[in-house]
This record gives sequence, structure tokens and C-alpha cells, in this order.
Amino acid sequence: MVDGLQSREGIPFGLDLRTELSLRSIRFAKARGLVYECTDGGTPSVLFCRDGEERHGNFQELSFRRIANNPEWSRRLAKVHTSWTRYRVRANWNWKELDCAYSSDALLMSIFCHPETLRSKCVQATLGITEEARPQFGFKPRTPLLNGRGDNTEIDMKLGHLLVEAKLTESDFQSAGIGLISRYRDFETIFDVSELSLHDQRYPNYQLIRGVLAAYASGDSFAVFCDARRPELIDNWYSVLRAVRSFELRCRLKLLTWQELSAGLPTDLQSFLAEKYGIVFSSVASQSKRSW
Repeated sequence: MVDGLQSREGIPFGLDLRTELSLRSIRFAKARGLVYECTDGGTPSVLFCRDGEERHGNFQELSFRRIANNPEWSRRLAKVHTSWTRYRVRANWNWKELDCAYSSDALLMSIFCHPETLRSKCVQATLGITEEARPQFGFKPRTPLLNGRGDNTEIDMKLGHLLVEAKLTESDFQSAGIGLISRYRDFETIFDVSELSLHDQRYPNYQLIRGVLAAYASGDSFAVFCDARRPELIDNWYSVLRAVRSFELRCRLKLLTWQELSAGLPTDLQSFLAEKYGIVFSSVASQSKRSW
């Protein structure tokens, strides 16, 4: 707590996003009688358990029902969390990545698996998609490499002709060594390499670089979704965008905050995002965000 001040929701101001989401998730779970556990540590992770066939505390209810009934989407629930063996919880279950309150994948699925999201004209216009678009989670664009093969890494979501990288509390966009980045066939064609940051022979923002390369190779657009409370991630995006040579390609690259996206979402989903994540549309914040 900072100087004893609290927001209207009773959450202290001045907290980092991970701590804020922990407090919100615990309160959210208790208010609804949801099954959850916390890891040990100064800032414990909140983990939600699946509660029957149609409810999981980490997902909006209508969205989860659709996820549970869609074999392709429900397979995503089995995605292993790399930290589960290090962070045991009282229930000691084999928890998954999308059980964690900080999961950007769970947030993404809550939004785009909701039955009304893609019917929103505002969402369609904002993302440049049609109502017929269907989300594919964990999509592999197979971006071309110099050896004639395709990259095997995943993009968080493909929606029509839009590729999406989603972030919430992740610390950065990962980094990669020069050797890994230089494998990509179009790397020096697309980027003015001198404009990209390089630290200790590693390029920061690897996920952004590979997303731009995937959009170029496929002719798709590429968008980053992140939280307005993470200005450092927004700055990282613009540092990569600045290095893109092609104006036409830049026009297919965009950044959108969860807060901006929430403006066009159905009311029940907006309420879920506001209570569990503190994600609320703000026209002031939207207008103040830098544009290219």
C-alpha cells in the first residue's frame, strides 16, 4: 500500500501488476466460491482448479463452456507450466500454465472464445477481421529459414489474417542470440539491423521480431496485445517497429492494449475483465498512447 491509498475496488495503488492480479484473483475466487490455491513466496501465484465440466475460475464462464466443448481449444488447457515442479501448492496437483492467474493465454481465450466477441462490430473494425474468423491458439506460422525449412515456434493466436502475441505480466518478449535470429530467411530484408538493440550478442524482443517476420512471409497482419500498465513493453514494441524497412509492412503491424480491446466487448465479459484483471477501457489512456 502506498500512503494508505486504495482504488475504488479496494486494491492499493502503487502495486506492481503481478501483485495486483494476485489480490484481485483471491478476492474474485472467494466472492464466487471458486477452487484455488496459492504458491509460497513473497508474491504468491494464484492457481485456479477446474470445478466440474463447465467452470474454471481462471476463465469467463461462457467462454470456458465453449472451450470445454471444443476439442481443439480444450487441448490448450493441458499446456504444461515450466514451474509447476518448483512451486508446489497445498493441493499438490499437476497444475497447468492456463491455471495461473497471470496467464496471458487464459486471458486471450476468455476474450476470444466468448460467443459474442467476434460478433462485435467494434472488435471486427479494430482488428480488421470478419465475424467468420475463428481463433487458432498456439498457431505455428512456419516462418521460412535460410535452410529452406520453417520455424517451429508458436504464435499465441491466429484469427483470420491476424497473428497475435499476447502479454500480461511477462517480463519481456524474450531474447535470442545472433545465430538464432540470423537463421530467418528474410531477417535482413525486413529489418534495418543497425536499428535493432543488441546486448551481449543477443537481440531482445525475439518474439516481436519473429512475429514481424511471420507476417511478412504469410501476408498476414501482426498485433501485440499487452496491458496499458506495462509501458516498458509498449516501448519495446516501438523499438522493433522503428527498425522495419517497409512502410507497407508497418501498416500491417499494430499494438493494442487489453484496455482498448475491452471497449468493444460484451458487457458480461467487460465485467469479468474489470473485476479479475482491473482491465477497464480509458479513453484518456488510449489517446495518450503513442502511435507510429
